[in-house]
Amino acid sequence: MEPSGKLVLLLCCLGVPAQLCQLPPANSDLVGTITQQLLGWMARRSPSELNPSIYVGLRLSNQPSRDQDELYLNSLTVHYQESFSSLAPAHLRPSMGQLALYLLAMRSGCKDIDTRKGSLLVTQLKSYLEEEKHRIGHEHTGRPATNYYQYSLSILALCVHDKKVPGHIVEKLLHAAQYDLLLQGSRFSVDTAAMASLALSCLQALGLNPGLAPWISRALEHVRNKILEEETPEGYFGNIYSTPLALQALMEAPSPESERACLRVGDALLKGLQEGAFQNPLPLSQLLPVLHQRTYLSLKQLDCKDFRGLLDLDPIIPPTQKPKEIQFWLKVQTDPLHVVYHQQYRILEGTTLKDVLDKAQMEDAFMYETQNTLSGPFITSVMGVTPGEWQYWQLLRAPDVPLLQGITNYQPRDGETILLSLASW
Repeated sequence: MEPSGKLVLLLCCLGVPAQLCQLPPANSDLVGTITQQLLGWMARRSPSELNPSIYVGLRLSNQPSRDQDELYLNSLTVHYQESFSSLAPAHLRPSMGQLALYLLAMRSGCKDIDTRKGSLLVTQLKSYLEEEKHRIGHEHTGRPATNYYQYSLSILALCVHDKKVPGHIVEKLLHAAQYDLLLQGSRFSVDTAAMASLALSCLQALGLNPGLAPWISRALEHVRNKILEEETPEGYFGNIYSTPLALQALMEAPSPESERACLRVGDALLKGLQEGAFQNPLPLSQLLPVLHQRTYLSLKQLDCKDFRGLLDLDPIIPPTQKPKEIQFWLKVQTDPLHVVYHQQYRILEGTTLKDVLDKAQMEDAFMYETQNTLSGPFITSVMGVTPGEWQYWQLLRAPDVPLLQGITNYQPRDGETILLSLASW
């Protein structure tokens, strides 16, 4: 790999700004391919497919602007303002994390939120945080109804808009960071830790909570070290999909150790990109700013007088070849002793798991339901079983390997068994 190509990805952890190195042609094509993927998703403007993260990722790249940019932000604005109007049903309102991402998109588009409608959204986000704070409890014995990822993202969104976050809200995050409660299920979550680190870095940089400054510094150091401990033999932080957000966090909380770690993950991340590992818009939109040596905190330095947006690229048409037929098994269990569904399927290679589940629901006795999220459909019910509090349907490659992709991106492999297992957080 050319040294100049590495610098695009690997200067991410320097403590001072550095100029983006000129890319060799292959790497320029790679960045163009990523941008084109996000532009393709931006063309989808149905309410269920609108994703503020796509807009933010593209705005943090170095691309000249066109009309599609403003049209997408207008679609987001209409959707979110209607969702929080007095006439909108409460159960159809976007989640705390979705609202936080929308506020980041507003900052990305240089939109003023100090308006009547903007202030209502800020108030709503603060209300969400207050509700989560009460669920965590005074003694920190509870946990958020959502998760600490959304909690951190909400603090970050308020911070980049220079909105003061109450100290008691920040203290809950500091406690979770210091006592290793940034989890997904029972495992340490690199994504959650990275988002917490970005939120705390923003608070530190802006000095919005000066009375908590020593605790913020200690928490940042602790979280950074935890992320570094999650470096895998393959060269990722956690996994390939959590690595872009981890890189953003390390860019904002650098150290000599993190600089060296970033150097080690560069080749693996670039290889994964070249192999087409990123098919979900959320991690891809977190990666694009890293390729331009930016983070979510870069929104604070956005020059709205030099408003730039998106590059109108020629469409990239991948080569086609005739897929072969494969077979795999789909298994559902409510616990290790109770298998409620087990069926073999023959499909074409490249078929997504969601396509299989949809077909099984139409043609077989299989049943499932989902809820739309920014990462794609989230399974809420299987075979009529809805998880209880602190439960969820986990996707595994049997017997016990968690899938790193969701149902819209994962493509079953020949001979494997995909297991839907009711699990507890």
